[in-house]
Amino acid sequence: MLPTTPQRATHDDLRHGTIDLFAALDVAAGTVITDLRPSHTTDEFVRFLNKIDREVPDDLDVHLVLDNLSTHKTPKVHRWLLRHRRFHLHFTPTYGSWLNLVERWFSALTTKKLQRSAHQSVTALADDITDWAARWNTDPKPFIWTKTADQILTSIGRYAGAVLQAAGPDQ
Repeated sequence: MLPTTPQRATHDDLRHGTIDLFAALDVAAGTVITDLRPSHTTDEFVRFLNKIDREVPDDLDVHLVLDNLSTHKTPKVHRWLLRHRRFHLHFTPTYGSWLNLVERWFSALTTKKLQRSAHQSVTALADDITDWAARWNTDPKPFIWTKTADQILTSIGRYAGAVLQAAGPDQ
């Protein structure tokens, strides 16, 4: 791109496949445990839980903030959790994935590595993600909320009020 030239996208972008990225963020240290899988099934999720179990010291409890995918709530996951009592799952409300701080890490990965990348294969994409995550973990930076919970809730309240007012009295 040239200076002052706006970013462009082509109409003939080709997809060479996809891959699922599981990530667990240590909010205190800023490090990330990642796992790339071909899909987001219950079996793949349990494999990721096993990886977290191996990498997190045994004396620590593990609190995972998850979205509400059915994959995370299956009988197989429940059985796994019964055998791993130090794991605690917390689910974000619908449309509340922004509450999950690992989403901020996904955003950094997207804007700093993937956004303008072109990958000719899923393997190339996986290699780029793996390399970027490894570099991230050599000098991790914890994300810090800049607003208090009260400030966030007040802002959401103002937005909800504006939406309701715009919808009119019949809504």
